[in-house]
Amino acid sequence: MSSSDQPASPHPTADTAERPMSDAALARRMPQLPPHLREQAMALGQQTMQPVGIIESCYPDKFGIPRQPGLARHATAILHLLPPFDDPDCVRDIDGFSHLWIHFLFHASPTRWTPLIRPPRLGGNARTGVFASRSTHRPNRLGQSVVELAGVETGASGVRLLLRGHDLLDGTPVMDIKPYLPWVDAVPQARAGYAPAPPPRHAVMFSDEAEQQLEQRSDSATLRALIEEVLAQDPRPAYHAAKAADGKRQYGVQLVDVDVRFTAYTQPDGSLTMQVAAIVAS
Repeated sequence: MSSSDQPASPHPTADTAERPMSDAALARRMPQLPPHLREQAMALGQQTMQPVGIIESCYPDKFGIPRQPGLARHATAILHLLPPFDDPDCVRDIDGFSHLWIHFLFHASPTRWTPLIRPPRLGGNARTGVFASRSTHRPNRLGQSVVELAGVETGASGVRLLLRGHDLLDGTPVMDIKPYLPWVDAVPQARAGYAPAPPPRHAVMFSDEAEQQLEQRSDSATLRALIEEVLAQDPRPAYHAAKAADGKRQYGVQLVDVDVRFTAYTQPDGSLTMQVAAIVAS
């Protein structure tokens, strides 16, 4: 699951859960369970978890984050482990794995959730069940992503995991870390419902001004690659992306320490081109 499934606008219903049910209401709505499970379910109450780390990310804002991990290979992040989990023993042998499962909290999403949501993959109009989506508007706001482990650092600055190809917002609390095992975690023959293939990638062009601004940076190559990967997926809101684009409206997406300003053009053949107008220090 990804944090960067762009926040889908939830459809308000009478079932919107903004506070826990009372014990009486919970008992009335409890499904038919074996007696021992019913008793256990009633006693669960409010569970608490302690974050094991926090993300320092190249994505300072939700807008523009790819909707799934791995779609922007040049996206980098640092996972800083927090006490008492910053013991080097906690990450012993982790460098033997190329990828990790990161379980995290959608901390920038509202606690409100609804049974039906409008995923961007369906154009932001059709509704589907919250548990049939990767929407950030979830009952417990939990997400998970597969990310590449690019390095491990232990020392005076603490324990840090260097991540690549992620979709995590700056400041994301990490609840757990597990190694990714391709022989059991990858299921090539699995069905993917209404998202059977990766999103299309669009052409990305840079204006002369943007080119000059890139040339002035020491990280111009990696920043250019990140901009191309993010804009190629059309980060505009789904209801904008569903219409032909005339290039008149300018958007801004924050990446690393810059504000990337861009427009979108629908070409005569129906293809879409993303035009980077300027790259401004944020």
